[in-house]
Parts: sequence; structure tokens; C-alpha cells
Amino acid sequence: MADLAKKPEHLRFVTQAEMQVETLPWGPHDWLCRPGLTDARNLLLVRVHMPAGQAHKFHVHPEMEEIIYILSGRAEQWVDREKKILSPGQIAHIPKGVVHGTYNAGATILEFLAILSPAEISGPPLVDMSDQEPWRSVRG
Repeated sequence: MADLAKKPEHLRFVTQAEMQVETLPWGPHDWLCRPGLTDARNLLLVRVHMPAGQAHKFHVHPEMEEIIYILSGRAEQWVDREKKILSPGQIAHIPKGVVHGTYNAGATILEFLAILSPAEISGPPLVDMSDQEPWRSVRG
């Protein structure tokens, strides 16, 4: 993780040395753009490395829209009740307030970029919906 105390308050260039790495249950996150790291107010950018068998189960971003761009691997991507298998170079757009989930559909690490907007919100960034119906049983 970068030592931001010795760097300018807001970076304009973010390399591997400056990115902020965070470990979440569905895999390591490389934060490349977010408030406190850059001067971003309207954008978040994170690269996610999701191990085989892992998922960011059904959830919602009440105040943000999102684009998921697949870099490598295969994603079982849900947007509301619609499912598609995404491969490198493909995206999913998730409107604000729409339940969605990303599941690693392969035997290797799924790597993707998540771009969310806006970066600054007043409520929670996400709400887990995976234990509520219909999301608890939608994957069958």
C-alpha cells in the first residue's frame, strides 16, 4: 500500500506504487481512482482480482451507477434478473439502484475494472441483497 503522507494530497498519476490495495471477501481490490487518492469527485475506478469460486453476490449501489469491464477470465454477470457470461473486452452497465451480482464463471482469476459514479455520496456505497428474495434463489 502506498505511503500517501509523502505524496501530494491528490495525485494526477497513479502507478502501482501509489494505488491503494484493499482485500475484500470477493478478492483483492486495486484502487486507482477515488477521493483521497486523486481529486476525483465523480469517479471511482478499481481493478478487482476475483479468485475462482468467488463472487460479489447480489447487491445494490443506491446512489451510484457502475460499469464492469472484463480484463481477463469469465464473469457470470447479473443485472437485475438478466444474466450474461462476459469475456474480456465486454462490459455490463448497471444503473443506479439496480440489484446486480458478479460471479467468477471460470477456473482462473477473473480480473475486471469497476467504474462507479459519483464518487462522493451521502449514504452507504452498497447494500447486500444476497440473503433476500428473489436474489437468494434467482441463480437456482
